[in-house]
Amino acid sequence: LDGELAALEVEDVGDLVISPGVIDAHVHINDPGSDWEGFESATHAAAAGGVTMLVDMPLNSLPVTTSVAALQTKQEASSGKLWVDVGLYGGLVQNNAEQLQALCEAGVLGVKCFLCHSGLDEFPNALESDLRTAMPILAEAGVPLLVHAELLNSPAPAVTDPRSFAQFVASRPEKWELDAIELMINLCRETGCHVHIVHLATGAALPMLALAKMDEGLPITVETCPHYLFFENTKVAVGD
Repeated sequence: LDGELAALEVEDVGDLVISPGVIDAHVHINDPGSDWEGFESATHAAAAGGVTMLVDMPLNSLPVTTSVAALQTKQEASSGKLWVDVGLYGGLVQNNAEQLQALCEAGVLGVKCFLCHSGLDEFPNALESDLRTAMPILAEAGVPLLVHAELLNSPAPAVTDPRSFAQFVASRPEKWELDAIELMINLCRETGCHVHIVHLATGAALPMLALAKMDEGLPITVETCPHYLFFENTKVAVGD
């Protein structure tokens, strides 16, 4: 064995890193219908950074990906423009649950929904009734539901100074997120649908998620963002 190893050709790459390609499973490419980004520029940038696969969210493009027809439009828009692998998510909005079976069969890797207004009128938030209809369909298909987990069910202070990070944080109370996650844990328990909480903003939710996942064995996962780990509202001065 030592002789075989000694015979291997070794190439020293210096300070470079050889690693598996990165998969970025939460990307907004915004194509078609927007000039913010596009499949060609997004996948070029991914390849340059060592990302070998992107999964594109169903909103910020026009049309939003809430039907098979819209999915096909997005696939056509990407033709001949991809420099890395790309997967697509479908969208759950009010009263489109009947589209989900076909979207799953068409190959979406997950279905995204908001529990509060998404900021786009063409992608309204899902109601609990929509979730109860959709989640058994997704559980049967083995497709995860990705959830922007905020329930705007209590008052919050207004932002009077747009330069104040502390005011912005206060305007999105953690109770909104905690109540939403509690709802999704309950629905995950009832339906068996894999729930994935996107961009978690409060560490206070981790104990309940850990209990659901580790103690109950529920199919629930969570992601966060670098800025939620790095920035703290008491240490960011006004205007920074």
